[in-house]
Amino acid sequence: MTLAKRIIPCLDVDAGNVVKGVNFSDVRIAGDPVSFAKKYTHEGADEIVFLDINASHEGREALKTVIKEVARVINIPFTVGGGIRSLHDAREILLSGADKVSINTAAVKNPELVSQLMNLFGKQCVVVAMDVKRHYINDSTEKKSYWFEVRIFGGREGTGIEAIGWAKSVEKLGAGEILLTSIDTDGTESGYDLELIRAISRAVRIPVIASGGCGSQEHILEVFRRTDVEAALAASIFHYEKATVNSVKQYLKDNGINVRI
Repeated sequence: MTLAKRIIPCLDVDAGNVVKGVNFSDVRIAGDPVSFAKKYTHEGADEIVFLDINASHEGREALKTVIKEVARVINIPFTVGGGIRSLHDAREILLSGADKVSINTAAVKNPELVSQLMNLFGKQCVVVAMDVKRHYINDSTEKKSYWFEVRIFGGREGTGIEAIGWAKSVEKLGAGEILLTSIDTDGTESGYDLELIRAISRAVRIPVIASGGCGSQEHILEVFRRTDVEAALAASIFHYEKATVNSVKQYLKDNGINVRI
């Protein structure tokens, strides 16, 4: 039997509030992270992802007080990312109640950190987040050609690193999972970037979490049917009560997707 697909609400946090933006900008406040986490746990979420979206850009640690408060009200796996630059930072986050740490900017700046985290805490604790954007190339034929670029510091800075190759690299370094976010579809509620997700999930053998663009339960069904991802992450659909975790899971089950209910 195939493994059950996971539904993961995401808490993008800035200054202690859950926020939601479009294409990593135009951010607005959506609510309180502790209340959201408690609600989603009761609704049957498989995991919670908490991302302190400006910690790396601002050169500070993630909000440990808020992380501890969230950890107290949930009993499901809890991944935290943002501002984790060292083994010490990761240890502090895990001691605050997280089950996994997610690194993005730090992984690009210091790839060996992925291996160090894996060796110290175990592969199951290490998530490498990839924020990816289409990088368009001007050519003489005037056709739009592009490649997928990894971006860091909350999408603010390009790296020149091609995403499929980077995914393969972090798998070799010891990542247990990849959290893949399309900057192009983030917050648009127009559906996941199936081309990007398909390319990355086929390139690696570790689990891939699809993120960016979910606006309906149909989008979640589509990403499971048309790509090899193990999990779908969503925010707006749950924050603004377009659907509940329970209702999405029932819809998926009714359409032949193996989920935990």
